[in-house]
Formats: sequence, structure tokens, C-alpha cells
Amino acid sequence: MPSLSTAIQFGKFLVVGTLNTMIDFGVLNLSSWLTGIYGGGRLAPINVLGVLFALTNSYLLNKHWTFKAPAQSGRRVGCFVLVSLIGMSLNTAVVVALTHVMMRPAGLTPQLWENVAKALATGGTLLWDFLGYKFLVFTAPSPGPT
Repeated sequence: MPSLSTAIQFGKFLVVGTLNTMIDFGVLNLSSWLTGIYGGGRLAPINVLGVLFALTNSYLLNKHWTFKAPAQSGRRVGCFVLVSLIGMSLNTAVVVALTHVMMRPAGLTPQLWENVAKALATGGTLLWDFLGYKFLVFTAPSPGPT
């Protein structure tokens, strides 16, 4: 059973994630509206752009508020980039697959189907991101030899 501090961290992570999701969806929808691209492989760079804006916010808020990580290190930034790239790749793959491979359900506009796909992708990567950030990125440094 998770500890109370882990439950509190997860709650904070969800708050940060909600803000990140709003940023991500906002950039995705604005970019799609400007370009007219709502599905398929051409959606990948548009999805990545939104994720990058959200990841910048994610790093700052999770570092300073959710996990209260100590001073920045090259290792921490590298781990954040690695965990985030994997999460972004999974997210983008799901969005592209759902909007390209699956038929759009009857009654849904391309814009709405894009957002449903994005919501499913975001939900699917939530656990990956939390566990990666908690155990790989924002961990306390291990004590050196004594």
C-alpha cells in the first residue's frame, strides 16, 4: 500500500498533470485548427509540439512542488528527458494510431475524434510518467560512501 507521502505526491502530480493536459490540448487544437490536420501521420509533429510545451511546465512544477527535488543535476535533466521522450513517443503513437488506423466512430467530427484519441493517449501514459518521475527523475541523491 502506498505511503501517505506518495499519495500526496500523486495528488499533486494529478494537479500538475491537469495543467499540462490543458497546455498540451490547447497547443494541439490550435495547431490543428491553423493547419487543418486532424489525424494520421501528419499529426505527429503537431502532437509533439503540444507535448513539449507541457513537458517544460511539467519539469518545473514537478521539480519544485510535487517532488521538491534538490538542486538540478545533469543526471536529473537527462533522466527527465529520457522518461519524457518515452512517454511522448507512446502518447504520439497512440494518437496517430487511433486517428489513422481506427475508423472514426460515426457521429464524431475529425476534431472531436482527435481529442478523444489524445485523451486516451494521455490517460495511457499517466502511470508511466508518474513512476518514471518519482523513481528515476526526482529522487533524492543516494548518499555517498562514508
